Amino acid sequence: MTTIGTRTLRWLGTALVVGLGCRGPIGAPPPAQVSPPSAGSELRAPSDFASITDAKERSAALFAEASRVMLHPRCKNCHPAGDSPLQGDRGLVHDPPVVRGADDKGVPGLECTSCHQDQNVELARVPGAPGWHLAPRAMAWDGRTQRALCEQLKDPSRNGGKSLAEIVEHSTHDRLVGWGWTPGHGREPAPGSQAAFGALMDAWVKDGAVCPPEEVRR
Repeated sequence: MTTIGTRTLRWLGTALVVGLGCRGPIGAPPPAQVSPPSAGSELRAPSDFASITDAKERSAALFAEASRVMLHPRCKNCHPAGDSPLQGDRGLVHDPPVVRGADDKGVPGLECTSCHQDQNVELARVPGAPGWHLAPRAMAWDGRTQRALCEQLKDPSRNGGKSLAEIVEHSTHDRLVGWGWTPGHGREPAPGSQAAFGALMDAWVKDGAVCPPEEVRR
């Protein structure tokens, strides 16, 4: 008979708890695999907009391209208008049920970090990144049009009190934002890359931070 070591038993117990607490009953079918991003999932670079000679028109076009990231499920799921985060490509309500709490990090005993660690847990299929939490309700993106989102980002009362320069820095270097391109098992990443997204946001600001015209909701 093979003897199972203490460390092995402890590891198995941890995996069992994570699987039960964060992903539902054992034996549930794994999520469908998502095909690798196609060429249509890339982002155009700021240089691709150089033919637009009017700076205001160019700025609006740059933001419209960048909004493909912000309105993608990997981003807007964590910017819900309601009390619970969303998940999946269809924006379903978080399962198991959780609520944002007073500081957008969950409630005592069921904080976001109770399940979500500083990195993805592939075995249990639990996503993770440093500082995992919901965006404040005032920063909700779900259901926004490109123009509404743009106006919201420019308003310090609805963007976390950030300047445009701080928004560019946040977009380019924040590790929680960066999770959108490395979301782990079975999740479609946001279009392009964090560097490409940051470059678009930077160019948008430098050309005047102009908002695109109104259009239908995505």
